[in-house]
Amino acid sequence: MDLWQQRLKQSITTPQQLAQHFDVDVAALEAVVERYPMRITPHYLGLIREPGDPIWLQCVPDPRELSEEGLAEDPLNEENLSPVPNLVHRYSDRALFLVSGTCATYCRFCTRKRKVGCPSMRVSFNEVRAGIDYIAATPQISDVLLSGGDPLLMSDLLLKDILDRLRRIPHVQIIRIGTRVPVTLPERITEGLCEVLRQYQPLYINTHFNHPREITPETEVACARLADAGVALGNQTVLLRGVNDDAQTLLELMRGLLKIRVRPYYLHQMDLTAGTGHFRTQVEEGLEAPGWRSPSM
Repeated sequence: MDLWQQRLKQSITTPQQLAQHFDVDVAALEAVVERYPMRITPHYLGLIREPGDPIWLQCVPDPRELSEEGLAEDPLNEENLSPVPNLVHRYSDRALFLVSGTCATYCRFCTRKRKVGCPSMRVSFNEVRAGIDYIAATPQISDVLLSGGDPLLMSDLLLKDILDRLRRIPHVQIIRIGTRVPVTLPERITEGLCEVLRQYQPLYINTHFNHPREITPETEVACARLADAGVALGNQTVLLRGVNDDAQTLLELMRGLLKIRVRPYYLHQMDLTAGTGHFRTQVEEGLEAPGWRSPSM
């Protein structure tokens, strides 16, 4: 078992385990976890300084998640835009390919929290093959985004197989991977993984840093390995109440990302997903936040 797999196995997945580290209401959290799973890697747990801080808010279940506030479970209507299971074809030239059903740490604000980490999100080999067959049979698709879940939780061998099959499709020009493991499980970015990724250039990875404290020596090493392998690194940040909803925090985050060779790419307003309403900010707050722009602009 590789180190990253050991660390993943050591993750906190129950309120009882969390209670060994912090004073929490186990019963209240159990009700949330029964519906929306919990997993916090040792690395990400170590970034928490105190309950309620910006790291805590992103990974520890909150009873407010059970208050849907009239929001939809699938606000982007992905289920109705899936011609085959786990592939979303919203835009004619792009496909969102959900190749993994799990993440290293389950973000409490996740757009797909209705199913990520749940039995309904188990992705089978046959479903992956069906998705590749659909892409191959749809010549207008030139851009494929591998997501999930987190594609980098797959084995190197399985990821290589998917990338190899996609690269054989003549009309697929761009392959992107959406992942948060540089933030939550930096041990996963091994030399072996980078050697696989090196073979499929051009390859773009969008990772997901939301707060400057997520930039650590370990994540810096992980991102350096990816950059040195020729991977173009971008970052998507979600504007989250209590986490990064002030310009100074965003400015510090974006400057920190540029220092580790990750280009700030997106600042997202949250999707209107059931169970995430307590994270939402006003659109005006996003528009007024100058910190998301790169300092060179």
